[in-house]
Amino acid sequence: MKTNKSFTKRLRVTKKGKILSRAPGQNHFNAKSSGSETQRKHRVGSIEMSNSLRSRFLP
Repeated sequence: MKTNKSFTKRLRVTKKGKILSRAPGQNHFNAKSSGSETQRKHRVGSIEMSNSLRSRFLP
């Protein structure tokens, strides 16, 4: 099965194998949101994946 490249570009894998991604919805329409909400969107969160999904989405 081929790797899903568009999804792979949004992820980052750490040395220990954790998968990190940005929170969705932070490209535009951020002027009316509060500062704490904007900071929360810019934090990086980890994703839990099963081995079958990991082999599909990561090279």
